[in-house]
Amino acid sequence: MRIGLGAITLAVLVTAGAASADEAGRGDIRAQLAPRRYTTLSAELGAKIERIAVREGERFKDGQMLVALDCSVQRANLEKARAALVGAERTSTVNKTLHDMNAGGALEADVSAAEALKAKADVNASAAIVSKCVVSAPFSGRVADLKVREQQFVQPGTAMLEIIDDSVLEVEFLAPSKWLAWLKPGAAFQIAVDETGRSYPVKLARLGARVDPVSQSIKVVGEITGAFPELLAGMSGKVLLAPP
Repeated sequence: MRIGLGAITLAVLVTAGAASADEAGRGDIRAQLAPRRYTTLSAELGAKIERIAVREGERFKDGQMLVALDCSVQRANLEKARAALVGAERTSTVNKTLHDMNAGGALEADVSAAEALKAKADVNASAAIVSKCVVSAPFSGRVADLKVREQQFVQPGTAMLEIIDDSVLEVEFLAPSKWLAWLKPGAAFQIAVDETGRSYPVKLARLGARVDPVSQSIKVVGEITGAFPELLAGMSGKVLLAPP
């Protein structure tokens, strides 16, 4: 499997006590690759799944259809609302014309105009429901987990897909707050990934906004510099970073 990487993420869990300078020098800070963006797509209405356009592990593009629901009833309601709108608009036009010619009352013209507006609102409401029948990708990425199957009936809120954007992965870890004396954005270090047996260059992107007073640590975010298709979200390794 390939990953188009602009940058890479490491979610590193480390306590302030475990992240001493000596340990960091030995590369004992554990890290895990994780995507910057990920989400779970859920059904927004109750319907049967008509088609699933992607499988686990497959790539998709921003805006691509991922799941289609059977919305024959909802589409029929939309057509009914559109037909009602046509009738209401024609009635409103006739009543207005009669009123302008002093052949009809103002009340009839106003009521029919209001009915036309109501019919238009019904069309918009039905169209909004029908738009939920297709679940599209909010960003380009890959399918991490497929939770439903075709012909399955889903209720509103049912989780259907877990998706990730693995084109940009971030590097996150906790460092001792005393490292702030020398740890600055732009600093370079290495990450040794277990699964590949290789080390990769990392550039520190930004520091957290506050120091945790209990653990005396601060969040650090970095990016792997360069493109490495062999790296996948979920891989783990060691951060090779120590005070100068």
